[in-house]
Amino acid sequence: MSIVTFYRGDPEHTPRTTMPAHLGANAVITCAGKLLLEKRRDSNTWGLVGGGVKNHETEAQAIAREVYEELGLRIPKERFRKLGVYGEPGRVAAYQDGSVWRMVIVAFALELDTMPLLRISAESREARFFTREELQGIHIVITHSDIVEEHFLRSQSGGCPGGVPAE
Repeated sequence: MSIVTFYRGDPEHTPRTTMPAHLGANAVITCAGKLLLEKRRDSNTWGLVGGGVKNHETEAQAIAREVYEELGLRIPKERFRKLGVYGEPGRVAAYQDGSVWRMVIVAFALELDTMPLLRISAESREARFFTREELQGIHIVITHSDIVEEHFLRSQSGGCPGGVPAE
């Protein structure tokens, strides 16, 4: 059962926000031409690893913490490359408790040079690497789908040159 519904670019159906904007950090993690996604427990959809930025953190500190908490991978914050900020007004998460948040996502890239052994957190059902073709058959969180698509449009490499060793 889904406890959250995500919206992007659909003003007719997107509920009005009830909370302040929420700053999040998400990672586009790749290796061997594949993209890592997690299957979220809260919506039973696939999305990028990441989460909220705490008041005392920078966005880079937050993504390093989230990657460790959600996957068990210790990656120094300096290894993440900032891709961009996705914060248009229609990027919204509506929760069962009635809270509706505008989402501002700072996306980071990380290339690994070896396939890591992943541990998943209680927030996820599964984590796995996908080829672009494999993504055609899965449901990606709407607030991440444009980030995923932009990644593949920018990506020209089939490998992980200059990647970060996985722990």
